[in-house]
Amino acid sequence: MDLKTASAIRRLRLISVPEGISWIVLATCTIIKYTVDSGVNVAPVLGPIHGVLFILYVIFWADAWNRTKWNKGKAALYFAYSIIPFGGFIIERALRREAEDAVIAARARKEGVVNA
Repeated sequence: MDLKTASAIRRLRLISVPEGISWIVLATCTIIKYTVDSGVNVAPVLGPIHGVLFILYVIFWADAWNRTKWNKGKAALYFAYSIIPFGGFIIERALRREAEDAVIAARARKEGVVNA
């Protein structure tokens, strides 16, 4: 794995958790807004924040897909994680494992170890 590919995966990992948190907070505040008469509406503030984080996620996802050459199924799954609750946390773990495996493979190639 080259440096640009590792950076693309790292960027996607770093944005996935804040995007997931913003999704959960926005959904919770929206539910509270419509169920409890609190008079406080934070959705106009949280909505754009979540929107920016989601757009960054999609940009970083597309960059990572382009660089890693994931198959369509894996790429679609990683995109779907941005839509489901707690998906950002799941993808962060999966991407961490993928990055660690890539580092191990790169070290093995560097040392001349070939898988049988």
